[in-house]
Amino acid sequence: MASSSSFSSSTVTSKFIGFLLLLSSLQLDLSLGSDLHYKNQTSFRPKKEIQNLRRIEEYLKRINKPSIKTIHSPDGDVIECVPSHRQPAFDHPQLRGQKPLFQRNMKLVFLLAATSTLGISAISLKMPSIANETTNEESFNQLWSQSGECCPIGSIPIRRTTKTDVLRARSVRRFGRRLKKPIRRDSSGGGHEHAVVFVNGEQYYGAKASINVWAPRVTDAYEFSLSQIWLISGSFGHDLNTIEAGWQVSPELYGDNYPRFFTYWTTDAYQATGCYNLLCSGFVQTNNKIAIGAAISPRSSYNGRQFDLGLMIWKDPKHGHWWLELGNGLLVGYWPVFLFSHLRSHASMVQFGGEVVNSRSSGGHTGTQMGSGHFADEGFEKAAYFRNLQVVDWDNNLLPLSNLHVLADHPACYNIRQGKNNVWGTYFYYGGPGRNPRCP
Repeated sequence: MASSSSFSSSTVTSKFIGFLLLLSSLQLDLSLGSDLHYKNQTSFRPKKEIQNLRRIEEYLKRINKPSIKTIHSPDGDVIECVPSHRQPAFDHPQLRGQKPLFQRNMKLVFLLAATSTLGISAISLKMPSIANETTNEESFNQLWSQSGECCPIGSIPIRRTTKTDVLRARSVRRFGRRLKKPIRRDSSGGGHEHAVVFVNGEQYYGAKASINVWAPRVTDAYEFSLSQIWLISGSFGHDLNTIEAGWQVSPELYGDNYPRFFTYWTTDAYQATGCYNLLCSGFVQTNNKIAIGAAISPRSSYNGRQFDLGLMIWKDPKHGHWWLELGNGLLVGYWPVFLFSHLRSHASMVQFGGEVVNSRSSGGHTGTQMGSGHFADEGFEKAAYFRNLQVVDWDNNLLPLSNLHVLADHPACYNIRQGKNNVWGTYFYYGGPGRNPRCP
C-alpha cells in the first residue's frame, strides 16, 4: 500500500509540474506576442515622428551655439551671447576658421567711397535727423534689452531656438524658411499678397527707408504680416536672388504676435537656399546690441505716438558684401557676397512695402492685417507708412527714387498711396484689414 501510494503521489506531482511548465510556456508565448504587438505599435507607427524629433535635436545642437552669457527677455525669449566667430554663419565652408569683418572699418569704407564723389557730402550720407526720426542707436529698443543688459563685446545676441519653435513648422526643412513662395508681379499671388512700390531698369547697390512699426493682427497660425525692403536680382522663376530686412509678425516662426526685426535671403526663389535671421549659415552679425528675430518695442498706436525703423542695405565696394545698417550708423552685419549668383554684382530691382499670407483657411479672404490694419487713405497716425525712400548707386551715392511703380495685388483688401514732400522725401502709406465687405 505504501509503495502504491508513493507511486501515485509522484505521478500526480510530475503531472502537476508538467502542467505548470505548459502554463508557463503559454504565458511566455502570450507575453512575447503582446510584447511584439507593442513593439510593432511603438516602432512602426511613430517611426517618422521619431526620425523628425532626432532631426530637430540635431538641428538644435547645430544652431544653438555655446554662449558666454544668457539673458531672459520679458516676452519669454532667451537670448544667448555667442562669441561672434562661433555664430552659425561660420559653419559655412567658405567662412570656417574666419572672423567677422570689423564693422567700423566697413562704415568708413562706405563713407570714404561716397564722399569722394563730386556733389555728395558726408553729412548727407550720415542721414541727418529729420522730423519724427525715431530710430538710432540710443532709441531703437527691443524687449530683451530693456533691463539695460547687453552682450559683451566680441559676442553677439542670438535668440535661442527651441524644439517647440521647430515643431510649429512641422519639420526642420520648413523651419525658418519661405519654401516655394516666390514674389509675384500679378494678383494670382500664390497665397502671398503685396502692397508695394518698386523701381527697376537700373543697377542698384543698396536701398534705404524708414519703416513705421505696428503690431498687425495675424489670424492664422501659418500666416504672417511683414513690412520690409527687398533687393532683388534674377528671374522670378528658379534663380531669384533676394536680400530682405524689416519687421514681421509671424506666429509660426516665433510663437507670438510681437513685431520682430528680421532678415532673409535666398538664391533660388525660396526653394532650398536661405533662411530668416541666423537660422542657417548665411548672414554674419557684427553687432552686440541688436538681436535679429527679437521683439521691437515700442510700437505705433492708432491716433497716438508713431515709431519707425530706419534701415539701409548697401554694397561694400571693397569686399563686395551687402551690409545692413540700422538707424544712423548702427551696423548690424552683412550678407557675404559668395552666397549669391545674380546679386554678386548688383540688384536689378528694389522694392519697399508690405506682404501678408492669405491661406483662406476659413474659406474666405484672411483677416490678417497689413501695416496698421487700416487703409492708406486714413493717413498719418492711422495708416502705416514708409518714408525717405532712397537707392544707392554704383558710386555709393544715396539718390531719390525715379520711375517709381506702385502695386497693390488686391486693393480692396490692402491698398497703397504714394507721395513726396520736403520732409519725408518719397513716402507712401499702405495696408489694410484684409477681409471686409469689399474683400470677402
